[in-house]
Amino acid sequence: MNAHVVVVGGGIAGLAAAHRLLSAGARVTLLEGGDRVGGKLLAGEIAGAPVDLGAESLLARRPEAIALARAVGLGDRLRPPATTTASVWTRGALRPMPKGHVMGVPGDAAALAGLLTEDGLHRVERDRELPPAEIGEDIAIGAYVADRMGHEVVDRLVEPLLGGVYAGDAYRISMRAAVPALFAAARTHPTLTEAVHAVQRAGAATPSDAAGAATGLSGSAFMGIEGGIGTLPAAVAAAIRAAGGEILTHAPVTELRRVTGPEFGSGPATRWRVVAAGRAITADAVVLAAPAWSAAELLAREAPAASAELGAVEYASMALVTLAFRRSDVQGLPGSGFLVPPVDGHTIKASTFSSQKWQWVSDAAPDLFVLRTSVGRYGEEEQILRDDTDLVEASLKDLGAAAGLTARPVATTVTRWTDGLPQYPVGHLDRVARIREAVAELPGLRMAGAVYEGVGIPACIASGHRAADEIADEIIATSETTHPGAGHCP
Repeated sequence: MNAHVVVVGGGIAGLAAAHRLLSAGARVTLLEGGDRVGGKLLAGEIAGAPVDLGAESLLARRPEAIALARAVGLGDRLRPPATTTASVWTRGALRPMPKGHVMGVPGDAAALAGLLTEDGLHRVERDRELPPAEIGEDIAIGAYVADRMGHEVVDRLVEPLLGGVYAGDAYRISMRAAVPALFAAARTHPTLTEAVHAVQRAGAATPSDAAGAATGLSGSAFMGIEGGIGTLPAAVAAAIRAAGGEILTHAPVTELRRVTGPEFGSGPATRWRVVAAGRAITADAVVLAAPAWSAAELLAREAPAASAELGAVEYASMALVTLAFRRSDVQGLPGSGFLVPPVDGHTIKASTFSSQKWQWVSDAAPDLFVLRTSVGRYGEEEQILRDDTDLVEASLKDLGAAAGLTARPVATTVTRWTDGLPQYPVGHLDRVARIREAVAELPGLRMAGAVYEGVGIPACIASGHRAADEIADEIIATSETTHPGAGHCP
């Protein structure tokens, strides 16, 4: 297949799509509006120590990210966390992260001892006594768990865990979209407790990778890459170029439309015109791996229904504050870090102790202690408008209150991810279905990215692979219809 496919967007979904298309024999041009590829995967350094300034772990229980890393030569640099012991900072203390839950939904109230009050523990146990719940086509996970087990377990565990993954509000997040295995089990079991046990017996993976968060399932659910997850996009880009693909940065796409002409054959609109940075490209197919708002603008002419749906997708913004201390000034911090329930009213939502979680960080900078905090989530966009100094000081204040850290950092870096994470409210999957249905009417166009199949790195890669495979199948099928007996496009 020598068809020319343009991939719009150089995040990990777009990179995965381009890599997959090249392996199928397509010619590929990837267009990225910014100055680099990788999206929310960004490798950097602080005080000479390498560190991720974006996502910093892969969900290891899905195969896509691990397989891609190996395919581009990073297999020998995959590393599990040095520790997966995490805490929750709530009600004035760091409390051990409970085991035996599915994204915060417990299978045994006893496992939450120390995290919940006695009243909260008793309320969790009431789930076993309640009549089976009627669950429709979708429901907000926070609302459902609160009805079955009480608000305290949602506020102290589900919210910081699952809400942290999406930088969202657990009382809005779709259970069907975010925790599909638990949603399916809850519809077929009389209690939520039994549904959790069913998911655990099945070994179902959690839906997304949460930086610095334990899942409560046995074994390490996460994997890192020596040098940082942020090195993955560059390795994929190098593999794309080595296979003959073209990658253009500083190339924002300003026009996407179907074109016809005698040179394209006798059928209806069979090509796509893509204009980026003043350059017009005619392509056989397009993978649109851009954020929802950008995709909405590009599809306004050709797919107004899909454009309207994409324009309604909401996003959350957040900032990461990376701090480097002299190691001699930091003592006694427990495990890989801690999560912070929003209900407690603090500024930071989580902290990852990078020098303890990732051995490669410690080895690269043995005299430093590197940690990160995260600030902001859905509905808190004002947080990322604070200046760097303010965010650093707020983080230090919370670190002192949570873990007794009183040292001053030797270096700080603030990284803002404005509109970084799409939200998955109730009905999100129906919206995705409507988008896909509208786009399916346009030959040679597919969508990829965090909006469609999950915000985690493996899910984004899977969405890129799905788009690439569907494009490859469509082009091959079209070729065989036009040229019977031909196996590939000319």
